[in-house]
Amino acid sequence: MRALDEDLAKHLAEETTTLCRCWVVKRTDGVELGFTDHDLPLRFGGVDFEPETGFEGTQAESSLGLAVDNQETMGALRSEAIREEDILLGLYDGAEVTRWVVNFADTDERAKLSVGVVGEIRRGDLAFELEILGRSEALNRPIGRVFQRSCDAEVGDARCGVELDGAFRKAGEVLSLQDARRFSVEGNAAESPAGWFDHGKVEWTSGANEGRVVAIRRFYAQSGLMVVDLWNTPAAPIQAGDGFRLVAGCNKTASTCKAKFANFLNFRGFPLMPGEDWTTAYPRSDEVHDGGSLFHG
Repeated sequence: MRALDEDLAKHLAEETTTLCRCWVVKRTDGVELGFTDHDLPLRFGGVDFEPETGFEGTQAESSLGLAVDNQETMGALRSEAIREEDILLGLYDGAEVTRWVVNFADTDERAKLSVGVVGEIRRGDLAFELEILGRSEALNRPIGRVFQRSCDAEVGDARCGVELDGAFRKAGEVLSLQDARRFSVEGNAAESPAGWFDHGKVEWTSGANEGRVVAIRRFYAQSGLMVVDLWNTPAAPIQAGDGFRLVAGCNKTASTCKAKFANFLNFRGFPLMPGEDWTTAYPRSDEVHDGGSLFHG
């Protein structure tokens, strides 16, 4: 049973209550934002709670034990504090969300309902929806290595060991736009072969997205030009002339590690691991059964 503040418990026992819900969102950059479904501003705990911001709790699920608590919060992008570009930049990914029930007539009478982290964010043209997960969600995360054929390191990190310079990092500028996340390039980056920057990154060096990084889906040739296709639309619109650096990507296969990066000694996968077909196979009379390797050459 949840322990309540004595004054709040007395207030809840009255025939008429003056209650509202409040949320404190601590973003990954340390900024704390307060929101309430009350129609007037509130303040407590050193946080100002903005009224009628579009934050609205839709459903909540909690349980005993180690099961993950879930709740959803949705709202409109009409608060000056909630900017679409901040959502696109990932400032709300993994943000801490504290939910309160508060007596708006006396904010000293309040109870903390839950503390969670932002999981999935679904965004529309004018609204967003947050999935808020309980702290026990951390227990669902895998710890340690995964035995799989593909590499579990990130290209360029300490376990990979590849230096992403020279041919693996090329500068360029936006030549022309095809749509919000596809553009042709000029400069040194345009001299790289198709596929070289697949699964890589764009590091913006000028323009409205300067200092930001976005993931590349494909790098391909089209009508004599090299084109970058991004996985997601950048926070700010891309403009012709915007500067960038393209960083080569890796599909985490042994062949790419060896041929593209000459780094097979640091490959962190298990390319000779038998697959599902082998585990369900049975011996046949026309096969050799001498205990030798399943792989030849």
